[in-house]
Amino acid sequence: MNALANLSNIIIPALIFYIVAYGVIHHTNVYEDFIKGAEDGFHTVIKIMPTLIGLMMAVGILRASGFLEFFGGLIGKITEPMGLPAPIVPLIFIKLFSSSAATGLVLDIFKNYGTDSYIGMMTSILMSCTETCFYTMSVYFMAAKVTKTRYTLAGALTATAAGIAASVVLAGMLG
Repeated sequence: MNALANLSNIIIPALIFYIVAYGVIHHTNVYEDFIKGAEDGFHTVIKIMPTLIGLMMAVGILRASGFLEFFGGLIGKITEPMGLPAPIVPLIFIKLFSSSAATGLVLDIFKNYGTDSYIGMMTSILMSCTETCFYTMSVYFMAAKVTKTRYTLAGALTATAAGIAASVVLAGMLG
């Protein structure tokens, strides 16, 4: 285990050294390229900031109003016979929009049910195998000026449904 920790401490500096050495060998001004890339990244952050603020504010309002608990209790009546407890439903909904807001819900679930409980394990698995579909689509498609998303949303929601099913099955096997 100690060797793995030492390896992880070496990987990032080795990668940086490799990039600089590659640039020197190919007569590229690595520092100017880095500065240009950082500037482009900063401009992208500025462009997507309104979307990020809007998503965070909407999730905060839903959470503070108690709507998420109401929604979870309502939908939970349908999902609990399938092995998906009511406290997980708001997490799934919020995770579609914001991973950081979902992390706040995860902490609440861990505090209320414990990390080793069925709900706690399902929460951990769910956070690992689902994506923030709407956040990712809105931020990256807006930054890249993509207007025709074709089947992106359907594919992302299908993958999320598969992740939810996997979390129910795996948590059931572990619990």
